[in-house]
Amino acid sequence: MKLTVLLPIYNEERELAACLDRVLASSADEIIAVDDCSTDATPQILARYRDPRLRVIRHAQNRGKGGGIQTALAHATGDYCVIQDADTEYDPRDYAKLLEPIRQGRAQVVYGARDLSTQPLIGHLGNKFLTITTNVLCGTRLNDMETCYKLAPTALLRELRLQSRGFEIEPEITAKIARRGVRIVNVPVSYTPRRDKKLRRFRDGFRSLFALFKYRFAV
Repeated sequence: MKLTVLLPIYNEERELAACLDRVLASSADEIIAVDDCSTDATPQILARYRDPRLRVIRHAQNRGKGGGIQTALAHATGDYCVIQDADTEYDPRDYAKLLEPIRQGRAQVVYGARDLSTQPLIGHLGNKFLTITTNVLCGTRLNDMETCYKLAPTALLRELRLQSRGFEIEPEITAKIARRGVRIVNVPVSYTPRRDKKLRRFRDGFRSLFALFKYRFAV
């Protein structure tokens, strides 16, 4: 079972090296890093790595997190893919935990559920609201819809024909998987929230809510 890590990156010079070191020390078989037209030292940091498992692609124009995931997915050769943010909020050592329900034949798709109580209050409440709304609309039993750690068969992710460019990629993936009747299994993962998020909570929260309804009911 070959695991590909989809790694969208935009201006992550502060934590990128630490993130890559962790990913390369994990059980990942392939890492597709997409530099989303970064304007900081991100390209220079990526250029320092020579690991054969790492492939770097650079966008000529910024396409957002969703666009980075779509580009990485198009180049993935693994049987399964997992999404990884280019910082140290998540611990790549948890890939093994995410793969376990797959190996046991208990799941096709696995989400890494964070302890949301560690987030700032507004973020915590927003994520809980979006997760509850997802469960009501889509019939899922998720603990954390907005988690970065979504692990699924590469073929299934490609069949979803993802469209979102920004952070609304998370509800799009979830709604489209749920519409196919694929059960999503929750697995607790480590999480250390960062304070300087690129996500704008109110703006991106409303966009995610809109995307959730859009992709739940789209023909």
